[in-house]
Amino acid sequence: MTTSQIDEGWPGMVASNELRASSVTAARAARSDEAFVRFEGIQKSYDGETLVVKDLSLSIRRGEFLTMLGPSGSGKTTTLMMLAGFETPTHGEIVVDGVSLNRVPPYKRDIGMVFQNYALFPHMTVSENVAYPLAVRRMAKSEITKRVERALAMIRLQECGARRPSQLSGGQQQRVAVARALVFDPKLILMDEPLGALDKNLREQMQYEIKHLHEQLGLTVVYVTHDQHEALIMSDRIAVFSEGRIQQVAAPQVLYEQPESAFVAQFIGENNRITGQIVELRDGFCTVRVNGQDTIRALAVCAAGVGKDTVLSLRPERVLIDPPGGSCENVFGAEVEEVIYIGNATRARLNACGTSEFVVTLQNSANGRQLSRGERVKVGWRAKDCRALDTA
Repeated sequence: MTTSQIDEGWPGMVASNELRASSVTAARAARSDEAFVRFEGIQKSYDGETLVVKDLSLSIRRGEFLTMLGPSGSGKTTTLMMLAGFETPTHGEIVVDGVSLNRVPPYKRDIGMVFQNYALFPHMTVSENVAYPLAVRRMAKSEITKRVERALAMIRLQECGARRPSQLSGGQQQRVAVARALVFDPKLILMDEPLGALDKNLREQMQYEIKHLHEQLGLTVVYVTHDQHEALIMSDRIAVFSEGRIQQVAAPQVLYEQPESAFVAQFIGENNRITGQIVELRDGFCTVRVNGQDTIRALAVCAAGVGKDTVLSLRPERVLIDPPGGSCENVFGAEVEEVIYIGNATRARLNACGTSEFVVTLQNSANGRQLSRGERVKVGWRAKDCRALDTA
């Protein structure tokens, strides 16, 4: 989807000049490197013994789109629920805009929430659902009407105000849930797996629409997902969770290109994982012996020391087939085990460096290299594209 297509898809956004101008101006004026949301030494236990969130400290900037990413049970949703006020930290403090929220109930936190299951009231119309946060705040009816109309225009559902949620598609219901979270101008928006119930095409469309909405209004968004592709598309920064801890926080490109641990390298995108032993450390690089005989030159990111084990991380698209002489520090013989066509690219599985799970990704261009099963080739890559990480 192009930027122009996205713009055309949100006519209400362009029409809502008053909302857009005031929100963007305020957000940009306030945006800085100062923390808007702070988690300070947060721990959470449900039984008093096992910690599901462990010593979590994290800062989120005003106007930032931060995604909490991780597998099921990693602590990301529990962290979001503590920020929303639906769970209470066992230890530590959560601060938003300089105010501690530890003793503030959810309904007083001025936070908009979008759930995976939409959480729309089935007995209310679309307009009534969107108006609900305004009604509980006892706003004047004229102001409620104005804000609801503006919100429905923003999500392109002006004509659906009198319908019930059951009369809408999944994508339309999700738009209503987003409008309800935005209608009272909260200072923070939380989204918990909001696209998980949608089919692939609609999910991808909504990813761009939510991202565009964030950019247009200058919102501060904290988003939870287990889908790393979704996180890479939408986020300013991503916090990767595992076993109750944040493993790394960084911009999508940094997270993908410069993982700091074997877990992050494996969880974000496809990755060749090669185990070996460090035999030399020099000038920020290391030499690693693999499969008992070959040696690989790699960037020493988490290299514990000579004689220690390490895991090498190498992205499939960084591997060259039959590389020109002198272009790669690492060159090895390989045999093609499997070739899979995936549209714009070909994924090949090779037997190389002591593993039959060595993966290479080749773009399907007009003059692109083609591989055949059983073919013997050379594979090569630069030392700086291969990262020596921890063995976890």
